[in-house]
Amino acid sequence: MRFILFLAIAGTALAQESIDPKLEQAVEKARKTFDVPGIGVAVVKDGQVVFAKGFGVRKLGQPAPVTANTLFGIASNTKAFTAASLAMLVDEGKLHWTDRVIDHLPSFQMADPYVTREMRVKDLLVHRSGLALGAGDLMFFPTSDLSAEEIVKRLRYVPLDTSFRSAYAYDNVLYLVAGKLIEAVSGRPWAVFIKERIFSPLGMAGSKTSVSDIKPGDDFAEPHAPVDGVLKPIRPDVLDNNAPAGAIQSSVADMSKWIAMQLNTGEIPGGKRLFSAAQSKEMWSEVTPIPINDPPPQLAALKMNFSSYALGWSVNDYRGHKLVWHTGGLSGMVSRVTMVPDMKLGVIVLTNQEAGGAFSSITMNILDQYMNAPATDWVAAFDGMVKLRETSVAEIMKKTGAKRNPASKPSLALSGYSGRYRDPWYGDVTIKEEGGKLIMRFTHSPDLTGEMEHWQYDTFIARWKNRAMNADAYVTFALKPDGSVDQIKMAAVSPLTDFSYDFHHLVLKPIGDVPAYD
Repeated sequence: MRFILFLAIAGTALAQESIDPKLEQAVEKARKTFDVPGIGVAVVKDGQVVFAKGFGVRKLGQPAPVTANTLFGIASNTKAFTAASLAMLVDEGKLHWTDRVIDHLPSFQMADPYVTREMRVKDLLVHRSGLALGAGDLMFFPTSDLSAEEIVKRLRYVPLDTSFRSAYAYDNVLYLVAGKLIEAVSGRPWAVFIKERIFSPLGMAGSKTSVSDIKPGDDFAEPHAPVDGVLKPIRPDVLDNNAPAGAIQSSVADMSKWIAMQLNTGEIPGGKRLFSAAQSKEMWSEVTPIPINDPPPQLAALKMNFSSYALGWSVNDYRGHKLVWHTGGLSGMVSRVTMVPDMKLGVIVLTNQEAGGAFSSITMNILDQYMNAPATDWVAAFDGMVKLRETSVAEIMKKTGAKRNPASKPSLALSGYSGRYRDPWYGDVTIKEEGGKLIMRFTHSPDLTGEMEHWQYDTFIARWKNRAMNADAYVTFALKPDGSVDQIKMAAVSPLTDFSYDFHHLVLKPIGDVPAYD
């Protein structure tokens, strides 16, 4: 993704081959096209770091530049660290991939007793549990006060959407269970295990297992997101209550060491190993097939012959090569880590803006250079796709608005909707009339507080006070024959809302109709 400038990274040798200088220009083009304040990029080839550099700034309005050592939230790229931790424990004979989860965590429980009984260690990592896409994410995202232990306990109330092992649906909460499993088997909390067994031997001295570990003055990239149409720095997500799914903070310098080890099937300098070659193969082997959709014309080169999820990694083909990769997304930060095992090639792109077109175009540029592929303007291609999607979403929103009956009125006085409501897995939500308006508050999630604007009939829109979240939601009341509220269902207003705002999985009932938690 970059140029030929080589930056020394402690403990890692530098290759003597050059990167096309035009790649550095492509990175800057991507950064500006997708309005990203700062980007870190690294390339690993044949065990050596051939490129590692930062572009842009850590925070808009401030001069501090992004460097190879600047920390970013790597989000779901954390999942591969959790998978590797389990692989290490398998190597040590402390567990097996086919062990039942309840044999190590007796209190673990899913909504279906059969799934609870049959869930295996490997099943925690491969998104085929029967949970719907992102189900249960509201328990930790946006930042909540629920403990990790409480989230695992409430998992039993999250309904299953499909039968066990029948379909792919990306989830985060089972990685939390995987983290608890690591602690139960090793005797070390997930964060301590990661620091002692991965960060330390690899020399990832700057990396953190929580954004809370970052101190003032650290080389850290601030997240950015549009706020009422203007890009601004925002508060970072704190995911300590589901750290194994997405809490690691790292730099392209440190991630280069992680990827060099991965490409070397677990071996680190000095001949030592984090995990065996057999476990490396296990983690990169396809488990859950992912349906393939044809890409739009401008991205035709990305057409796949196969796509699958492995253990903490996505796997598919590109130009005749197998890719092992993953992306990550937090509020104001997205990233991608990509490996081409048969070429001993790795690419890391970390950004501090929610613009996937940037990390995608940069990654594909680098892969194409090493594969001697025909020149493609990936920045233009992904920019075109982004604009096409925005146009499509605008049309959907316009059609939805056209179906609205603006003359309709709520069935009840505002006070009739006020109350405390409970969902079996999330917990309590309050609606209160204040100053002639309804205010909705999610009791565990401070950012989910907002004014309810009447939409039509008994449907309102919750407009969250935190305008950095593109997550406004429809709130629809169903009434009982006596005119009291029976239940509330919610759904995101915009198709662009992140799936982790899983409002649509909530079934909120007046608190008197739902038993207290056991």
